[in-house]
Amino acid sequence: MPTTAAEAPRRGTGRVGAPLVVGLGVVALIASVAAAMTFGAADVSLVNVRDIVSNNLGLTDIPVRAAANAIVWEDRLPRALVAAACGAGLGLCGVVMQALLRNPLADPFVLGVSSGASTGAVLVAVLGLGGGALGLSAGAFAGALIAFAVVLLLARAAAAATSGVILAGVAGTHFFSAVTSLVVFAFADSDATRGVMFWLLGSLEGMRWSQVWLAVAVVAVGAVLVSASAHILDAFAFGDDVAASLGIHVGRVRLLLFVLTALLTATLVSVAGAIGFVGLVLPHAARLLVGSRHARVIPTTIVLGALFMVWVDAASRTVFAPSPLPVGVGTALVGVPVFVALLVRRRKVRG
Repeated sequence: MPTTAAEAPRRGTGRVGAPLVVGLGVVALIASVAAAMTFGAADVSLVNVRDIVSNNLGLTDIPVRAAANAIVWEDRLPRALVAAACGAGLGLCGVVMQALLRNPLADPFVLGVSSGASTGAVLVAVLGLGGGALGLSAGAFAGALIAFAVVLLLARAAAAATSGVILAGVAGTHFFSAVTSLVVFAFADSDATRGVMFWLLGSLEGMRWSQVWLAVAVVAVGAVLVSASAHILDAFAFGDDVAASLGIHVGRVRLLLFVLTALLTATLVSVAGAIGFVGLVLPHAARLLVGSRHARVIPTTIVLGALFMVWVDAASRTVFAPSPLPVGVGTALVGVPVFVALLVRRRKVRG
């Protein structure tokens, strides 16, 4: 159910200090990325990882095997960093959507971005839309933005600030999902279908440093902008009328934050495919730890999201080796039980 004004201050005090949680989380994240680089078919120790990273940063010149250097620096480290960026960014978008819509079940994909990205990727991969000028990621990004524009138009026609967006998002999601299924069913062969569906379920295979810089940059910019808007998100928790009484231009600010969320989500989906449950579950976990004040929730969610994705990706590519499990399947398998546990815990706390 939506957060009410009466509930917001009651849940506003954190159970644990946010700086402590974030600090411990950052340390755990660094250790987790290092540990994730040791997982895989090739045996690479933590000492090897340390030496390889140090060499490539120009800090040392320790002899290492060329194969090990390629595995760590060109494959596992970029993959782990993109996973961390995706977890942090999708968690951040979930915080924004749940605050703006005052709905604890909102996530970044409520704007139709994921289904639009899927349609764009399928049109490029199956039909060759763009004549080779568009890659899979570019097609996904374009499709995500088109879907977001359609959802905004539908929400505006519905003339309802929050419920209209949710209903428009549901309609847009189902429409673009239907278009994706139609194209795959009618035009894709078995090989194309398998490749596209693997990507649609979320894939961090073959990540390169260019994708690392893109993902990290957009998440960093998004984190700065959303953190600067923490007090605005707090105001939205009390409703539009209260936010307007505090001098906030409700319609304009909501639109700007929707656009920011859509751009961030579209970029991450275009890089790694659709990864569900991160934006839904992690904000709730953060609130249980540090309370409901967004100045605390935002950094906590970013760290928890990054940590969560690094370990889900590490498990997804090792448990089912040599065939990696799509990371979106991994987040769902872990996210659903965690979300149920959070709901049960929340009910006990409120009871």
